[in-house]
Amino acid sequence: MSQSKTIGLVGLALGGFLLFFAWRASNTPVDQLSEALTGRFTNSTMWYLVGGVIATIGGLALLLRGKTRS
Repeated sequence: MSQSKTIGLVGLALGGFLLFFAWRASNTPVDQLSEALTGRFTNSTMWYLVGGVIATIGGLALLLRGKTRS
């Protein structure tokens, strides 16, 4: 397995992990109340979401890039 594929898999796993925590954090009563009153998630939930999306896209890009070069 090439280094690009390995880093891609790690990025994909990290992205899934962060998105799972974002989903869990968005279901807490404090976050639900914050969203109801302000229309936004809390800062920590947003960082989990943004980090998870970036890591997932980056991991997929590295995996796909590795497949086209193999």
